[in-house]
Amino acid sequence: MKTVYLEAGRVELRDVPVPDRPEGFALIRLLTAGICNTDLELQRGYYGFAGTPGHEFIGEVVAADTAALIGKRVAGEINLACNHCDWCRKGMGRHCPNRSVLGIVNHPGAFAEFLTLPERNLHVLPEALDTRRAVFIEPVAAACQILDQVAIPWDSEVAVLGDGKLGLLISQVLQARALRVHQFGRHREKLRIAEKSGVTTEIVGNNLPHHKYQWVVDATGSPEGLKVAVQMVTPTGTVILKSTVHGEVPVDTAPVIVNEITLVGSRCGRFEPAIELLQLGAIDVESMISDTVALGSAPAGFERAAQRGVLKVLLEN
Repeated sequence: MKTVYLEAGRVELRDVPVPDRPEGFALIRLLTAGICNTDLELQRGYYGFAGTPGHEFIGEVVAADTAALIGKRVAGEINLACNHCDWCRKGMGRHCPNRSVLGIVNHPGAFAEFLTLPERNLHVLPEALDTRRAVFIEPVAAACQILDQVAIPWDSEVAVLGDGKLGLLISQVLQARALRVHQFGRHREKLRIAEKSGVTTEIVGNNLPHHKYQWVVDATGSPEGLKVAVQMVTPTGTVILKSTVHGEVPVDTAPVIVNEITLVGSRCGRFEPAIELLQLGAIDVESMISDTVALGSAPAGFERAAQRGVLKVLLEN
């Protein structure tokens, strides 16, 4: 089968055997996958990664222990927990110290003709949910995670920094959940996507507001994002960190301490609310698809995804 392989900044295609299916796992034929910022960071050296990336995907189950799964379109949660440790027993498998992570840590990713995942990780898609919309389930779930972590009262004002793929999803999710979102970005054409959902947008300038928002989400993907978010949040406010940046991020802790700011790291989320929002059509993801390329053209797809102004590039099998 064809698979994408990253190593030392290079993206190449390799022919490898179809993976074996362990007990309790499903063998899945890839339909569509999305290249995200984490995949681009892996290419740049994040985690010292070498292997097959890809964790945003929709596929069709071709073999499984559970016969009812065969032939179904599925999305898959990316953390493969051990299910035996204390964290797993507490229902916190996403933080299992023994976990592997699809396409990131010790488990080959979705940028391949076939992949495997535990059956317990799979979510069968509603028939009415289009595959190209459904491929956004994982990042929309990451956006929804904010509301599972932080109790933000209805109709509150929230600032979102960044107008990349995740920033646009976050602003739309928060707006759909009856919050008043003010999104700051550098690209008017990207911000228009959020504006269609009722989000107030602003091009970043030299005079960003200071100490204005009780809740600020950093989705800039930039080492400077945290510093700006700390400047914008009110004393005793909360900064939610969504940026995954390769390398160290300098932090001046003085304003965090003096202003008693809460920093919340936020990563993966539950798939159920994401599927609901996508099925309802509450999130405009179609406008975020910049290009679609065949899996066999993945090197070109990565080049396209890394270009300035490009949002989501899909790989189709």
